[in-house]
Amino acid sequence: MKKMFRICALFFCLITASAAFAQKGLLAKRLAGRDVATLLLPVSKWVTYPAYADRSGWDKLTGSRREEIIKEGEKYLNYEWKVVKATDYLAFERTGDREIMQQPFGKNNTALGALFIAELAEGKGRFLDQIINGVWHTCEMSTWVLSAHLPVQRSKRSLPDVGETIIDLTSGDLSSMMAWIHHFLSGAFDKVNPVISARIRQEVKDRMLDPYLARSDFWWMALSGNPDQMVNNWNPWCNFNALTCFLLMEPNAKRRADGVMKSIASTEKFIDYTKDDGACEEGPSYWGHAAGKMYDYLQILSYATGGSLDIFQEPKIRNMGEYIARSYIGDGWVVNFADASAKGGGNAGVIHRYGKAVGSTEMMSFAAYLDRRSPHRGIEERDLFRALEGLQYDSDLDKSTPAMSKAPWSWYPQTEFCYMRSGEAFFGAKGGYNAESHNHNDVGSFVYFVKTSPIFVDAGVGTYTKFTFSSQRYSIWTMQSNYHNLPMINATPQKDGRNFRSRQVNFDTARRTLSLDIAGAYPTEAAVKTWQVDYNLSADGLLDIRHAFELSEAKAANHLNYLCAVKPDMISPGVIRLKNGNAVVELNYDAKVFEPSVEKVVIDDVRLSRVWGDALYRLTLKALKATPKGKYKITVKPV
Repeated sequence: MKKMFRICALFFCLITASAAFAQKGLLAKRLAGRDVATLLLPVSKWVTYPAYADRSGWDKLTGSRREEIIKEGEKYLNYEWKVVKATDYLAFERTGDREIMQQPFGKNNTALGALFIAELAEGKGRFLDQIINGVWHTCEMSTWVLSAHLPVQRSKRSLPDVGETIIDLTSGDLSSMMAWIHHFLSGAFDKVNPVISARIRQEVKDRMLDPYLARSDFWWMALSGNPDQMVNNWNPWCNFNALTCFLLMEPNAKRRADGVMKSIASTEKFIDYTKDDGACEEGPSYWGHAAGKMYDYLQILSYATGGSLDIFQEPKIRNMGEYIARSYIGDGWVVNFADASAKGGGNAGVIHRYGKAVGSTEMMSFAAYLDRRSPHRGIEERDLFRALEGLQYDSDLDKSTPAMSKAPWSWYPQTEFCYMRSGEAFFGAKGGYNAESHNHNDVGSFVYFVKTSPIFVDAGVGTYTKFTFSSQRYSIWTMQSNYHNLPMINATPQKDGRNFRSRQVNFDTARRTLSLDIAGAYPTEAAVKTWQVDYNLSADGLLDIRHAFELSEAKAANHLNYLCAVKPDMISPGVIRLKNGNAVVELNYDAKVFEPSVEKVVIDDVRLSRVWGDALYRLTLKALKATPKGKYKITVKPV
């Protein structure tokens, strides 16, 4: 334990020291004025996977997974390719439903990927006709963009306008998929009909290469010059796909170099936007396509330049990777601030490869832990780079020793995330501001688990609809501060916006106490001058919560809200018990100060019910008096 504490203390010191200077422009510094065109290797030099005809190479690469891969592809030998109807696109603007378009579209993409990987594994041409059917069907579509993402068209509508090409996450994924299919199978296609390969080249040019070079106004590029522009997982995800397509499909050397340089400039914006402490403000569910997809981007860029453009040695890049291991609570639960789900852990293969690249044993061990928990090691059929890399690194993952991160605390001073472990308890809290990517109004909120069972939780987010990312976002209960573990001050909840943020945030490592003033997260109607919250987790897992506040006016009694995974049981005045499996805690409050009440929050959304079942519970401690100044103390003790 002492050794682990020293390691964590060193981690904290390194991050705190890095806070003094922002680690920006890492790719630009590495490029250092060199011409990227001179660094790019021919495809034959940097793509090291076996050629399609190299049967011994594919037998070795697929190893024991060969039969599994082939059987997965066989499921689609008689697959009927789904038609995405015009009304499926229109449903998004008519009812807010995006799934009606995404489901048939996604099934087609999964089928095509599985057929392709199976053909590479078997190499007998048995899957070729269905691959051709899938390629042709896909190329005939008006767009590869999701209905939910099409309203960025000039028309502002969700029906595809063939006069305007949009690049989004899935159009990028399919462009990248087509590029890899063309790379391996163009020769086989040409024996059937050269038009097939030519059609792929034309579609990737029209849907990715040309618009990417022609436009710099896609919001995810972050090239508008707005210093306050949010940069989230869309940036590395889309740029990775663009980079892949330019490297594999662009025949003109100047255009290829221009595309690569533009992707570097854009991806740099994401790396710069991420705090030096490396935390993912979107939460663990998004890490795989935020920092995780940045890793994919950096890896393929390193491959294509023979290692000349490699920044894996930078502390910030390592911090961004290790965040995913630190955010894991146990038994499949994660710290899920923002829109992230409370269930997950991450893609074991990506975490392992990222950890190997940055030299993090913590990440590689965590990846092995996740891998051993899974009944079988899957293949990402739609993300062909990850599928190929996964096969290439399978044996390395097998050799890693599985282990969860057991750091007694993790502190992210710029992002203002704090995690602590003591005894059988886990605590995670956040400061920050209410305009983070996938934001909830949750400055100062926390989660608390005992024996890896959730007690006080963050609900996460329900199924995405057109309202989720609209002006009506904060009418959804999961986004509101009153359904987080936070006070309602003067009958006023927190407000969304960049200016609504924490103040004077400090983590005392010796006392294991997180302190922050959350008054700035509330609007003027709350009439709050200061509201300091101190969270202390003792060695036996007892959570001590202290509030000290001053209001300019006491207009209504304050409420302390707690979102609970299980129904609270009122044992006696001042004592509330919560039992989740074999985890039992008692919450103690001053019965002379508060009156408790419980609201059952019925869950009728499948995305939430898969995590929480049919209900969560909101425990409210209502102050008996409205006072302009005061202190509250709440303790939560494992029994």
